[in-house]
Amino acid sequence: MAYMSQEHKKQIAEKAKKVLKKYGVKGSFAVRHHSTIVCNIKSSKMDLIGNWIETMSENPRCNMENLDYVRQRNYISVNPYHFKDHFTGRPLKFMTELMECLQEGNWDKSDIMTDYFNVGWYVDVNIGKWDKPYEYLS
Repeated sequence: MAYMSQEHKKQIAEKAKKVLKKYGVKGSFAVRHHSTIVCNIKSSKMDLIGNWIETMSENPRCNMENLDYVRQRNYISVNPYHFKDHFTGRPLKFMTELMECLQEGNWDKSDIMTDYFNVGWYVDVNIGKWDKPYEYLS
């Protein structure tokens, strides 16, 4: 059963904050429902949203309405399983290092065929928030 405590979040956040600082990113960490560690990215000098839009617009399976929504809201929830397909360049390096910190020590023994889910904890990364857009500090 997925479980994330405040103490464990502090340990993970300590390492992840070093990655944020390395890339000049401002963000915060939280625990949701005692099962998920959440990283909310507030601002940076990298155009994370622009990079995501550029990368996804080249994907033939991408819905154009989603791209328009992201452009208008300046917010995305990063897919922790497919983020490597959604970013390129320096933003991809940043996301890879961040996800490695957030997933360190985690496990996934799930079997979706039998509807059995067994993970150490879930990971959510938000660039911006639904009520507060991401700031690109150019």
